[in-house]
Amino acid sequence: MLFRRAAVIVVAVLALAAPAYAQTWDLSTVTCQKFLGYDKDTVNILLAWIDAYYRGENDPPVIDLKKYLANAKELGDYCRAHPDVSLITATDTLFEKK
Repeated sequence: MLFRRAAVIVVAVLALAAPAYAQTWDLSTVTCQKFLGYDKDTVNILLAWIDAYYRGENDPPVIDLKKYLANAKELGDYCRAHPDVSLITATDTLFEKK
């Protein structure tokens, strides 16, 4: 629970640091191709959300940068190979929900 709060705070800070335009992402409609085309800030926000979403409820509130970057690379590789797959399908395939 504490990790989820920390993740929400991180995402909120990243969102506030982003350009001053309101934007929403319906991740059920985002394809891998669209994800790969987003700007760096947007990709980082979504990767932070994905990292938090696929953690176990009782996982400690620790961001393992090595694992985070490895997962980001794995997702990027998968999305480049499967551009028409939805982002959620890709992440569900790679990072099974605990």
